[in-house]
Amino acid sequence: MMRDLSRLFRPKTIAVVGGGAWCRLVVEQCQKMGFSGDIWPVHPKADHVAGLPAFKDVTSLPSPPDAVFVGVNRFITIEIVASLSKIGAGGAVCFASGFLEAAAEDEDGADLQDQLLVAAGDMPILGPNCYGFINYLDGALLWPDQHGGQRVDSGVALVTQSSNMAINLTMQMRGLPLAYVVTAGNQAQSGIAAIGEAALEDERVTALGLHIEGFGDLRAFESLAAKARALGKPIVTLKVGKSEQARAATVSHTASLAGGDAGATALLERLDIPRLDDLTSFLETLKLMHLVGRLPSNRIATISCSGGEASLAADLGHVRNVEFPPLNAHQKQDLREALGPMVALANPLDYHTYIWRDADAMIKAFAAMMDPQLAMTMLIVDFPRADRCDPSDWECTIQAAIGAKDHTGANVGMVASLPELLPEEVATRLMEGGVVPFCGLTEAINACEAAAIPSQEDVPPLLLPTASVEPNLVPEAFAKARLAEYGLRVPAFKRVTSPGAARAAAADIGFPVVLKGEGIAHKTEAGAVALNLMSGQAVRDAAETMPTDHFLVEEMITGAVAELLVGVVKDPAHGFVMTLAAGGTLTEVMEDSSSFLLPATDKMIEDALSSLRISKLLNGYRGAAAANREAIVKAIRAIEAYVIANAEGLEEIEVNPLLCTPNDAIAADALMRRKG
Repeated sequence: MMRDLSRLFRPKTIAVVGGGAWCRLVVEQCQKMGFSGDIWPVHPKADHVAGLPAFKDVTSLPSPPDAVFVGVNRFITIEIVASLSKIGAGGAVCFASGFLEAAAEDEDGADLQDQLLVAAGDMPILGPNCYGFINYLDGALLWPDQHGGQRVDSGVALVTQSSNMAINLTMQMRGLPLAYVVTAGNQAQSGIAAIGEAALEDERVTALGLHIEGFGDLRAFESLAAKARALGKPIVTLKVGKSEQARAATVSHTASLAGGDAGATALLERLDIPRLDDLTSFLETLKLMHLVGRLPSNRIATISCSGGEASLAADLGHVRNVEFPPLNAHQKQDLREALGPMVALANPLDYHTYIWRDADAMIKAFAAMMDPQLAMTMLIVDFPRADRCDPSDWECTIQAAIGAKDHTGANVGMVASLPELLPEEVATRLMEGGVVPFCGLTEAINACEAAAIPSQEDVPPLLLPTASVEPNLVPEAFAKARLAEYGLRVPAFKRVTSPGAARAAAADIGFPVVLKGEGIAHKTEAGAVALNLMSGQAVRDAAETMPTDHFLVEEMITGAVAELLVGVVKDPAHGFVMTLAAGGTLTEVMEDSSSFLLPATDKMIEDALSSLRISKLLNGYRGAAAANREAIVKAIRAIEAYVIANAEGLEEIEVNPLLCTPNDAIAADALMRRKG
């Protein structure tokens, strides 16, 4: 059940329960930040806390408080939360630790967390084991420590599972306006997704940043993504941690390829949530999203007064999914008029310093670069350190950046190649002028890449992971038969139990044939596969060398232009992950794969196929015949259909190789692990 957090996060009255330094600091910070509502300290013995009259208990308060900071030990926390719920309080921050997070050291921890949930009832709580939140829009700080933020009229919301990381994020000096900073703690009741939804509902919040260690309720994240789409507010995430559950399944190539973090990546892509790998790029992307929102494309330009920075920008963009489109005729004409004949015109552009200090000329030159084909134009400017140098000579660049923005209406950024060379006061001025102040060239390009990721459309609800089971390895013939019922093309085959029977079966099927030993996961490595056998004697001889007495004799499929791996692994944290990869012997050699969660859209499948390096073979390489794309998609859909219909008890499927011919796509091998 999702509870309404709006009253807790946007309170008119705040109560602070406890008498320690933590609680005193909560009161003082609300006062300092100019909270306009009532603040009610609660302490059984003190008459005053931080200069305000104290109440003996929560039942003595003038009215049910909207938000309560509960700063007492874990046992009393449960009692206080029960009392608050009974009187109809709006919600509480549970600061105390020693609950579920301490279960490994204290067997009472999990039970106490259950008691806390019962005590809260329908009343929203944050935590336990969390610092609470800061609302910089209204000056409401249920926050027992220092912070580095200030009041704002609008800004981004940050939600994190780490209280210490939250403190550090408030100390950023990048000009990023913070509207909310919220810590989730144990997420006993209110998870990150629910908190994010509540923050997005505030019209003053422009974007949402999530620090995620684990997802938990997948449906809640789908709801969050839907809310963000409806409101037109982007979400950015810093996802940490690798999935041990996904890596535990190691029988097949699929389990290896889709292990680790593939499920989390696929989930975030499905939810339209760009993922950043470091804190600085995370913050710069949020800054871009706050001021501009999502970019219409990945086409960018940079302008600098040095060839060194121009080449650095080009190299950084080369390894990211951004484009530096060549200058068009209109840009070249306007730039030549602004810069004269001495400047080599290109994108990235080195405009030299001929026009330095001439703000009007700089505006003209910068505006000439800002063509409608570009999603973002960035001016690379590093300010000298003010403690040892005079930065006044760089004032012209600020005026020119804002002036060019005003003249063109384009998306404009100013980038310091080193993050520390863009002073906070300059960043603030640029933000006020509508120019994105990027701290770091690498971070700026990462942000543009993330903001330009196309949105997913009409994504169906996720196929949730089923309960984990101890699976059995399904014999290949049975696996193929089950998949064939859902439309997967498989070769003609017979199962036999002796070399002589294998010889007879081959004659019935017709040569050439393939002989496989059954009951072996990695047949090639075990010497249990023989291809292109042209006679009965060859079949018998091959069977006698294999480490098994159960065989599969199959029709030999020829004419393949490429081999694919199509596999599905159940990831207990994220759902059913389908992986497409180079198949056969190329699976491990090329390390060429792409993953998505089921059920998939047509776009997900097409994007995954197109992203593979082996796609050149599928499309017909150097005049060779192309594979039948429609047949490949049909095979993928057949495997998906089986998974959806038989998810209960299923752990893994791998078709490798899927032989892709100009006319068909046929599963030459199939592995399945399931219970029942």
